[in-house]
Amino acid sequence: MTERFDCFYCRDNLQGKKYVNKDDKHVCVRCFEKLCANTCAECRRPIGVDAKELTHKNRHWHEDCFRCAKCYKPLANESFAARDDGKVMCGKCGAREDSARCQGCYKVIMPGDKNVEYKHKVWHEECFTCFECKQPIRSLSFLTKGDDFYCTPCHEKKFAKNCARCKEPITANGITYQDKPWHSECFVCQTCRKPLAGGRFTAHEDYFYCVDCYKTSVAKKCSGCQNPITGFGKGTNVVNYENNTWHEYCFNCKKCSLSLAHKRFVLNGENIYCTDCAKKL
Repeated sequence: MTERFDCFYCRDNLQGKKYVNKDDKHVCVRCFEKLCANTCAECRRPIGVDAKELTHKNRHWHEDCFRCAKCYKPLANESFAARDDGKVMCGKCGAREDSARCQGCYKVIMPGDKNVEYKHKVWHEECFTCFECKQPIRSLSFLTKGDDFYCTPCHEKKFAKNCARCKEPITANGITYQDKPWHSECFVCQTCRKPLAGGRFTAHEDYFYCVDCYKTSVAKKCSGCQNPITGFGKGTNVVNYENNTWHEYCFNCKKCSLSLAHKRFVLNGENIYCTDCAKKL
């Protein structure tokens, strides 16, 4: 007598019937689909004996159910990306989903697109434009004002102060003197062209001079000591009389050396005398 060849679960005779080997057990098609078949991750139905099954990371699909979650493109023979939320996507949709969005047009910046990144934000190259002239800035230098970007020429035209000397915009290395802006290279000694920023200088008739040039070229000479009257340090106070000028400390009687500042005096030639000494001349 021939030994029976039965289904492990329902005990139906499998002789001459289609069956499946499952974990070294013989299982009829009906029991396999009811008790053993994997469930499709997409349609949630069993994956039967005759269906083509695809498996990825312990998840299973009917071949026809293995499609991109975005565009529904069949992925059985295509590259794909599996996301943490369980969805599978074609390469194009996966890249679009994971890519940053342009701060200008808010569209996805796809891999390979030319872009500009600034302060952890990104733009398509053609969307990163000057707020004023609307032209793409691309790799050119730019400046910001609030949340807006400006190419250098537009920023200079709209915001930069003009130098009091050359009247050109000041974009860097500017200084302020007497509430007027200057390029540092324009704020120089009128005579020797030495830069004056950070050093001692004086102004005379709308021009600026370093100490040395002011002493030699501009300052009046004291009629007493013949040294320049600069206003720097000792000698700030001066005495003027007719066409002559003295340091206050030099304005003394030629004979007795009495200080004549705020006193009556007599000028004799280039010399000054107190009234008492003048009577003895």
